[in-house]
Amino acid sequence: MLPELDEIGKRRRKLGLKQVELARLADVSQSLIAKVESRSIDPSYSHAKAVFEALESEEEKEQAKARDIMTKKVFGIKKFDTVHSAVKFMKSKNISQIPVFDGENVVGVVSEQTIMNKLSEGWDLSALSKSAVSELMDEAPPRVDEDTPISVINALLKYNSSVLIGSKEKIIGIITKADLLKIV
Repeated sequence: MLPELDEIGKRRRKLGLKQVELARLADVSQSLIAKVESRSIDPSYSHAKAVFEALESEEEKEQAKARDIMTKKVFGIKKFDTVHSAVKFMKSKNISQIPVFDGENVVGVVSEQTIMNKLSEGWDLSALSKSAVSELMDEAPPRVDEDTPISVINALLKYNSSVLIGSKEKIIGIITKADLLKIV
């Protein structure tokens, strides 16, 4: 189902497009765009669909991408590192969570919150400190590529503390909720 036709003019102006530019993108005439916006005609379904697809394509180009807000320096720890060394490292870098690596693969994440939860569950502080991070890590954050729109990142951050940016072979960045403030 297509959006209301009233949206065409609003969305076109928001994108800074002239009627002739939108017409070219949608492969329709400029007069059709003008008539639809003035509500003097109802376009055919195929023309309306073409206009909305052109608007969506341009809106997608305008939207910020993961590469625009990611933190490029990704710190990590190994799965056999101790919780003590992980906490010490997080403090030194002023970060609250850190990916856990097994070789080149991210296998989990350890956060201040995870550690605090274990303590509140009754774990002994001394034993916890000496434990390998693999014993208490949370599952690995989702991974997306650098062209992923921020709207997708935002949705993932509702359920995850971070999102990794990269390909199958290499992590090139990380985004946390704090990074979303970069686009405000």
